[in-house]
Amino acid sequence: MHHGMYSQLRAGVCPTLTRRKKVAIAVAIWAAVLLPSVHSQPLTLSTTTSASSTASSCYVDGLSEQMNCGAVSVPENYAKPDGKQIQIHYVVMPAIKSSGKSEALLAIAGGPGQSAIENAQGFDKMLTKVRQTRDVILIDQRGTGQSNQLQCIGDGFDNALAINESDFDTHVETQKCLDELDADVTQYGSLPALKDFEAVRAHLGYQKLHLYGVSYGTRMAQLYMRHYPEHLATVTLDGVVPMQQSVLAIGDAIARAFELVFQDCSNNTLCHKQFPQLAADLEKVDSELAEAPKISTIADPTTGEATQLTMTRSKFKGALRMALYSPSVRALIPHAIHQASKGNFQPITGLYAMSMDSTGIAMGMHASVVCGEDWQRLTPELRATTAANYFGKEMLKTFEQSCAVWNMPAVDDSFSQAIASDIPTLLLSGELDPATPPSWGEMAMEKLTNAKHFIAPYATHGVAYQSCGNNLIAELVEKGAVTDIDAECLSKDTRRNFYLNASTVEAIPANGNEQETTLSADADKALSPQQALNK
Repeated sequence: MHHGMYSQLRAGVCPTLTRRKKVAIAVAIWAAVLLPSVHSQPLTLSTTTSASSTASSCYVDGLSEQMNCGAVSVPENYAKPDGKQIQIHYVVMPAIKSSGKSEALLAIAGGPGQSAIENAQGFDKMLTKVRQTRDVILIDQRGTGQSNQLQCIGDGFDNALAINESDFDTHVETQKCLDELDADVTQYGSLPALKDFEAVRAHLGYQKLHLYGVSYGTRMAQLYMRHYPEHLATVTLDGVVPMQQSVLAIGDAIARAFELVFQDCSNNTLCHKQFPQLAADLEKVDSELAEAPKISTIADPTTGEATQLTMTRSKFKGALRMALYSPSVRALIPHAIHQASKGNFQPITGLYAMSMDSTGIAMGMHASVVCGEDWQRLTPELRATTAANYFGKEMLKTFEQSCAVWNMPAVDDSFSQAIASDIPTLLLSGELDPATPPSWGEMAMEKLTNAKHFIAPYATHGVAYQSCGNNLIAELVEKGAVTDIDAECLSKDTRRNFYLNASTVEAIPANGNEQETTLSADADKALSPQQALNK
């Protein structure tokens, strides 16, 4: 998560970012806990009327057909219904063959902090079969996208690659962010947002919803199951965040995902031959950067122009972490680590460039959720466990400072109880997931009496975007039951071979002999690094 969600192969890189967004880059590696796996697109809504409490026609970037869009007005603070009102924006992707207004599927984005509407193209592609007979609803959760987004904007500051993150005071920058926002940030957690979702459902007139939640969106889906079960037909949880789990425990999932990379490389003849000491290479770079950043001149990964690079430990490990979210980009990790161990950070900057827009997360909303729902449930034991690895320790340090400023009231203890439900529920986990490991899916199953949990052996975060999981969702929606769903298709071997150099997955010729062929049947399908960056 998060995810929620880093895009599959793509995170749009903005050529000019504000200073506040640059600050977000510096801390987003730690502050952005869960990330989704949809293809984020910049949003342009072209409407025939202004957004209001009635539907209008609109177009969304990346989709050629006309959609229905609008907004509902809700109290910012539901305890003060006559107080400040905010607009909750939605888009309805209409069914190809409409079966009436009684049912629709609500797709919930991850992050926390990502806009569902900005991810319309990815949702549309993944839910194509569902859209044959059901409308698909996208709602910008309060604090994201168009729904009173909690994002900070400041003066321009151009070169993120040259920044040394240690120069920033998280407490000071968080306070500046808070001072800029015209919002009561204590009202931007999951529970008020759930009321917004229900208000949109009622406004649109659907009697029943099928839910699809990805990454942090699975938390919202589970809360819907708890509070409004009468309005749900089926639920799919993809990249599961169980209610019992603080997302700050993600450090263990990241460490596990790195170990799987090392294992996969070691078990791959070509990768092991090319990078026989991969773990040692990583340890070497990590130790050197822990002593001091390395400053050099490189080609900017987005423009090709010569620019200064201040390679910090935070940039290095954060770029590798983000690469774990996509199977194709994951294939670049051994090469990037090995080159860094030789002093060449150009491959790492290519990976870093993918997350330079902070993965589209509204960091203010992200803080409202994590500080109110996750930070304050950390027991001394969980805190100690979380601090046992680098990623967990950095997250704790960041949130300790930012949550002190955000000052969110803690959710009730009942918030963290397992969801008890007999609603037909499909849970999807990726074996390689660096955010929500399969064990989290098992934890969520504790009191689900009508559920199936499937693990995709070659998927990372966001199974439905990488496999036949989307077909399983369509089957669930059509049948309204999990009983006969067969997940054998998830076992199809879709592995990418590892890149052995900057441009190929094939072995380097030795002594003038012909190139060795790769061991992977899918090698010809693997993307070049540039394709991976630009897809």
